Amino acid sequence: MSEHVETITSEPVVRQQLGWSELWKKEDWWAIYLGIGIVIIALIAFLNGSTLIKSLSINPGGLKWTSFNQLINHFTENYQLYILQLISWLIIFGVSTRIMGISMPKFIPSFIVLYVLSMIMFSIGGWANASKYNLEPPLVALVAGLLIANIIPLPKWMDSGFRVEYYIKTGIVLLGATFPITLIVSAGPIALVQATVISLITCLTIYFVATKVFGLDKRLGAVIGTGGAVCGVSGSMAIASAVGAKKEHLYTSVTLVVVWALVMILFIPFVSKALNLHPGVAGAWVGTSEFADAAGFAAATAYGRMAGNENAAIQGFTLMKVIGRDMWIGIWSFIFALIACLKWEKEECGRRPDAMEIWWRFPKFVIGFFVASLFMTSITAGYSAAQFSKVVKPDLIAPIVSLRSWAFIFCFLSIGLTTRFRELKSAGWKPFGAFTAGVLVNVALGFILSVFVFGNYWIGLGK
Repeated sequence: MSEHVETITSEPVVRQQLGWSELWKKEDWWAIYLGIGIVIIALIAFLNGSTLIKSLSINPGGLKWTSFNQLINHFTENYQLYILQLISWLIIFGVSTRIMGISMPKFIPSFIVLYVLSMIMFSIGGWANASKYNLEPPLVALVAGLLIANIIPLPKWMDSGFRVEYYIKTGIVLLGATFPITLIVSAGPIALVQATVISLITCLTIYFVATKVFGLDKRLGAVIGTGGAVCGVSGSMAIASAVGAKKEHLYTSVTLVVVWALVMILFIPFVSKALNLHPGVAGAWVGTSEFADAAGFAAATAYGRMAGNENAAIQGFTLMKVIGRDMWIGIWSFIFALIACLKWEKEECGRRPDAMEIWWRFPKFVIGFFVASLFMTSITAGYSAAQFSKVVKPDLIAPIVSLRSWAFIFCFLSIGLTTRFRELKSAGWKPFGAFTAGVLVNVALGFILSVFVFGNYWIGLGK
């Protein structure tokens, strides 16, 4: 999920290649810098016996409080740490977003609101009976954000602090630090096979229904096909610029992705619970069938908490979505750019796409995920199982997990706070029908692959 497309015209979406400047102008790279930077600082603090990162990673989510007095006492005793944590987040995200062109006077107050709301979400999750009522922080954050954005007229400038993709990408890099590289090596090939099957069939289904059944523009078919098959908004934007689609085509795809992503956040976890699926299996199903990284993490985390094994659900999702499907963004961009250039508008083609298109469109934050995983796995490999459980996990891994949780809650709230139903204008019944056909194929095929075909691999996660 990403920021809304503001201006809708019949102008084609412009292809952008920033060259070396993308190293400081794109969220993907900043997510890597921040994620890896946090991991390195955490490791240095750990090796020197410092409690700095452990203190700064504080959150009320693990309190298991039974009375408001307990919650109030917690904040009274630790308010200085929370103030210091807020300042740290403001520096980390504020400086980087300013470099990327976001107004600081708009970002700072918006982020402070986001931080306070995130504390409330963690506090709700820290209630002793939260799991009994399925009050999982990701779902609560999403619903709360939706209610606030659609009941209270928030000024548009506040969206400056609700950086959905920036927070989720930073969280994914931090996730890599807690994700063993050995798991990627063992289960990664399965994820790639499943993702390839899903990506091809879903994209071709949507494209065929859109262009052959409903007679829609080929470019629109390509944009919504990739949006449904790969990575939602990011995939739609990449393909729109690759094929020279109109801006209304992009907006249509963004609208469809947002609507169905929100539906899947609720649908898959609750169906998984009704069927009592293993968290690893459910996570893989979410990764196969969700349409955006942020929405998928919300769904996977929510079900993992419901089923009592959040780690397995997140691992299954990550292997399927981040490692499997997201990598197809660059590939589909290159393929459709080639088709558009050589077949659809041969005489108007500005330039012939080359293989570098794959690199320009590749989600760079995935590199950060792999680097963090490899780095932390190599560092912790020298510890025995007993040492890892007694020392490494509570003093190094747990703080990183907590900071990752903050980034994810920022993201889930931002999804809700930037989704205003009045702006989700009708995309038209034909594009909706074509995308929905892909949803049905995607969800059904994803279930079959995750539960029956590769179920044994996913059941082994999280142990």
